[in-house]
Amino acid sequence: MDGKIERTSTLNMSREDWLRERKKGIGGSDAGAILGMNRYRSAFDVYADKLDIAPETPDNEAMKQGRDLEEYVARRFSEETGKKVRRENAVLYNPSYPFARANIDRAVVGEKAGLECKTTSVLNLKRYKNGDFPEEYYVQCMHYLMVTGFERWYLAVLVFGTDFKVFTIERDEEEIKALCAAEKNFWDNHIAKRIPPSPAGTDATDKTINHLYPTDDGSSVDLSGFNAEIKRLTDVKRLKGQYEKEQKALEQKLKLYMGSSTYGTSEHGSVTYKEQERTTYDTKKIIADFVPEGEDLSDYIKTTKTRVFRMKTA
Repeated sequence: MDGKIERTSTLNMSREDWLRERKKGIGGSDAGAILGMNRYRSAFDVYADKLDIAPETPDNEAMKQGRDLEEYVARRFSEETGKKVRRENAVLYNPSYPFARANIDRAVVGEKAGLECKTTSVLNLKRYKNGDFPEEYYVQCMHYLMVTGFERWYLAVLVFGTDFKVFTIERDEEEIKALCAAEKNFWDNHIAKRIPPSPAGTDATDKTINHLYPTDDGSSVDLSGFNAEIKRLTDVKRLKGQYEKEQKALEQKLKLYMGSSTYGTSEHGSVTYKEQERTTYDTKKIIADFVPEGEDLSDYIKTTKTRVFRMKTA
């Protein structure tokens, strides 16, 4: 590893301390979100995370499995390629890129190379067709190449129960230069100045806004500076309604033609039109059958509050 790289050891570091360390710079998994290449996170979500204004994300089963299977993916990579790998057990920092951090999965022994371990469901297999892989993974690996100074990065992907894929990403100075400029701009003009980038419509951004402003205070604000946004929102709502109606009409046309058939195919896609069962519980009947008449039902009622955004067209 490049001698100028600085390291913050993660040995015996708690997960909470590790998460705090990640907030000190842009990480590999942040890079794709900043560039708009992540389906689930946006630049705004990275901003909220770094400034610690986003709600805490609970550790879910997918995250746990990803961490637990990292060792297996690394071992399978070694079996597949014959290359040895080692843990770094550190968050890496390069003074040439003070806004960036790298918490790499593995370094490859005997090469100026690293390894990123991923797991995915067979449902996402289409993202790896024809030797391709998700673009946010490419950006993540290029970020690590920027920080470490390495020559290449390997991407190993375990497709649960189906396949194991290995990709090689070579260092590209032009790509790194462009990524560096984008990350530096984001850090200097958003994080350092505490100026949020525009939201991009992710669920994570909704959660952050609801976390920041969970209640209303009855006051009124002047939105004349947002005339363009309100007009565009009005147009989008109108178009959405038109497209939803068109979608339903097209589906109805196909249903009529298919009749009792279950499957339909064409050169542009396939359709299924089949029966399915849905089981629900009649909670009112359950309460009526098991709760004596006149008993207080307050323990059976759960009330949640949320803020609802509505807009009327002028």
